[in-house]
Amino acid sequence: MKQALHGAVVTHNPCYTGSVQRNLTLTIDADVLKAARKAALDRDTSVNQMVRDYLTQLARDTGERGSAREDLKKFFRTHSVTIGKRTWTRDDLHERR
Repeated sequence: MKQALHGAVVTHNPCYTGSVQRNLTLTIDADVLKAARKAALDRDTSVNQMVRDYLTQLARDTGERGSAREDLKKFFRTHSVTIGKRTWTRDDLHERR
């Protein structure tokens, strides 16, 4: 797609083939930001990098949990388990007598 911008023709390709980083603006308490900057300094990194790492890990963990949940669902659909009679009480578990 071509667009005219201040007399210049700019080619815009809306289909990216690689990873594209986006900006994110956060509003954060000044004390939290100060502590985060200190933590980043101690880790020889930036607050920006720590946020990127955290969100990357969060996305990865979420995907892994979803995959594990699907694996469990599949296991329960394809396997059966026989459980014997319950011989304990809630009080037994918590030693309430």
